[in-house]
Amino acid sequence: MTDNLDGPGIPGPDVIEVPDVSPLIPLRDLVVFPYLVAPISVGRPASILALDEAIETNRKVVLLSQKDSKIEAPGPDDLYEIGTLSIILRMARLENEVRVLAQGLTRVRIKKFLESDDIFRVEIEEIPEVKTKDNTVQALMKTVIEQFKRCTTMGKNISQEMLMAADGIEEPGMLADMVATNLDLSVEEKQEILETIDPEARLKKVVGFLAKELDVLSISSKIQNQAQVELGKAHREYVLREQLKAIQKELGEGDDKGQEIEEFREKIEESMMPEEVRDKAEKELKRLERMHPDSAESSVVRTYLDWLTNIPWNISSQDNLDILHVEKILNEDHYGLDKIKERLLEYLSVKKIKPDMKSPILCFVGPPGTGKTSLGMSIARAIGRKFVRSSLGGVRDEAEIRGHRRTYVGALPGRIIQGIRDAGSNNPVFMLDEIDKLGSDFRGDPSSAMLEVLDPEQNMSFSDHYLEVQFDLSKVMFIATANLPDTIPPPLMDRMEVIHLSSYTEREKVEIARRHLYPKQLGNHGLYPKQLKISKSGYQAIIRGYTREAGVRNLERTIATLCRKVTRRIATNDKGPFRVTGKNITDFLGHHIYSSKESFAYDRPGVATGLAWTSVGGEVLYVEARRMHGKGGLTITGHVGKVMQESAMAALTFIRSNAERLGLDPKFYEDQEIHVHVPAGAIPKDGPSAGVTIASALVSLFTGRRVRRNVAMTGEITLSGKVLPIGGVKEKALAAYRYGIYNLIIPKANESHIEDIPEEVRNKMKFYFASDIWDVLNISLEKKKASAEKTSTKEVVSFKIAKPKKAPKKKSASKSSNGDLKKRKSAGKSRPRPRPSA
Repeated sequence: MTDNLDGPGIPGPDVIEVPDVSPLIPLRDLVVFPYLVAPISVGRPASILALDEAIETNRKVVLLSQKDSKIEAPGPDDLYEIGTLSIILRMARLENEVRVLAQGLTRVRIKKFLESDDIFRVEIEEIPEVKTKDNTVQALMKTVIEQFKRCTTMGKNISQEMLMAADGIEEPGMLADMVATNLDLSVEEKQEILETIDPEARLKKVVGFLAKELDVLSISSKIQNQAQVELGKAHREYVLREQLKAIQKELGEGDDKGQEIEEFREKIEESMMPEEVRDKAEKELKRLERMHPDSAESSVVRTYLDWLTNIPWNISSQDNLDILHVEKILNEDHYGLDKIKERLLEYLSVKKIKPDMKSPILCFVGPPGTGKTSLGMSIARAIGRKFVRSSLGGVRDEAEIRGHRRTYVGALPGRIIQGIRDAGSNNPVFMLDEIDKLGSDFRGDPSSAMLEVLDPEQNMSFSDHYLEVQFDLSKVMFIATANLPDTIPPPLMDRMEVIHLSSYTEREKVEIARRHLYPKQLGNHGLYPKQLKISKSGYQAIIRGYTREAGVRNLERTIATLCRKVTRRIATNDKGPFRVTGKNITDFLGHHIYSSKESFAYDRPGVATGLAWTSVGGEVLYVEARRMHGKGGLTITGHVGKVMQESAMAALTFIRSNAERLGLDPKFYEDQEIHVHVPAGAIPKDGPSAGVTIASALVSLFTGRRVRRNVAMTGEITLSGKVLPIGGVKEKALAAYRYGIYNLIIPKANESHIEDIPEEVRNKMKFYFASDIWDVLNISLEKKKASAEKTSTKEVVSFKIAKPKKAPKKKSASKSSNGDLKKRKSAGKSRPRPRPSA
């Protein structure tokens, strides 16, 4: 609905009647000047009521600007003091607002705000216009008109009617108001002009604003001219491309190709790739433009460009070099592993001082389940880098590392570049899992391809066969994992810093289970800590009776089984809570899988306990020897390798050559056959470290003296009886500890390796250091013959063995490095035999 209010006409400036009291409408982002027409939108209920009151009386209303346009319900302090008395020309009522066309009449000053609940009413007084027209004012009016016209020539959108009206205005104040209305001024600047009463001062302010407007227009015009010059070539290319699109459309090729080309061009611009790579990408893009979109070659180029533009050439993660923070994160995620944590903190400390240092190539070597892979994830989280993992187990093709040539169908980059792209940064923590299980065949040797990747002196210019451009891998932190270092080629091993992870002790397993495995499995099975609690004795019972491993994977599975048992009970309305201890563990998990005693108990001659070092940690190895009538042959079974067979032959030769010293008939071997068996025959076994064990079992068999059940041994034997050093002392000691065997015979040359064994194990075990087989026999064999075993040997009281030299004391093995042989004998008699435990 529109109300036409043009009644008796607009009064002239000399006949304006100013009421003493008038309704007021607050304006947001708008200033109305006298004698000028302005459209206004009225939406506030109070403003609409003020408008209605004005219509009912004299159509006059005061229009006053707000100081802050964000205020929805302004008060007297939120409004300016000077406004414009206006008359309403037209009014249109819409659904949510009223549109008004109002013309300013004269400036007014607000004398007083009258109290009212619904609308603003104010007492006002007119501010009369000052009449002046001297030479200065005329010069200012002429300057204003000229500058106003100049604005239109420089692009300002001003109508010709407005310019003609400006030429016809004779009053200086009215001219200043009209020009100010058409300038891009803020509300504060327009209000400043409205509050300037003197026409000369008002004109001067308008001249200043016009000069500012002309400067802006001049700069804008300059920018447009420059842009047109720069866009000239682009416009020409655009026209040509549009013509090319039209030609392609006529040929039936469509518009999708042009859009795809533009997308690739934008990606190349945004990828921040090196200059030589950029040249390669643009060259391939030009090739793609000339190809038919349905050709096979275009698909190859398209895939290639997609790889080039998605690789993070210059995107890096910011390292967190707060050493205390990193140490805290590592300790939260992993218990123990002090050597690895210390090495990482050393690297970060150096990088903090020397930011451009090269990242180390670390190789974590240890049994399965000791936390090698999860430690890599923890390192990435601690230093704030992305984490990428690539499993190399069973990889036999060199192209898996370096990528395939683009001439092959379905060619792709190698795993290194793929991992970098997936990470989205050029400095992730890149874990090469199971690097010891790389293979090789007619397709190449992947381990040789890894030489460049893992060499800090070469990998800054790594070249993938697919990309055919160089990529800088020097910022990547590579971490390899392996179970055994023996299968890693020496050149590759030489490029990595090997850090060994040993088996966990029982105390460490208890802490890992309590801090990490138990909370994780509770969450996986929807349980709360108050529903299931496991005591320390419960953890120990699980470790001893249900798991026997170097790592903690089976321990985690057993805890998961325990959680499932509890979950089932809860699901069948047994609310609990449940507490698992060492006494009631069988109620949840059933009978023990492993006995608390030795799993291979023996009480006759011919059986000895050895130690082995496998890819899954240390293991206890039993050797059993039997003899029978025959023609003097030696048979060894148990899936043993060639080296172990040779160790058995060397042990037998030593015994035959020292038969008299052992109290044996020199011809004892002629009418007997010997069978040596290593139980667990399904498991392959090899290595020379079982030599002393086989020798002890054979001597025990021939002399009738049993091997002490609480003694385990390891060492390589020579034909002359010397005991040579072996590897994996720490793992073998932990295996004996797990089986409850606390007396360990090791080669004298391995004495310094005792310091690597955890202190809690070292303090509980007793170590004997043997230089030759006579030391081993004197410690391991019981002093009397077994009554149940009939032998054809002479009565043997003791061996005539020289006393071994006293082992030097070490802090780490002060309790283990005993004195001479007599002290060992007396210790063996007086010390109670410990009962083995799991």
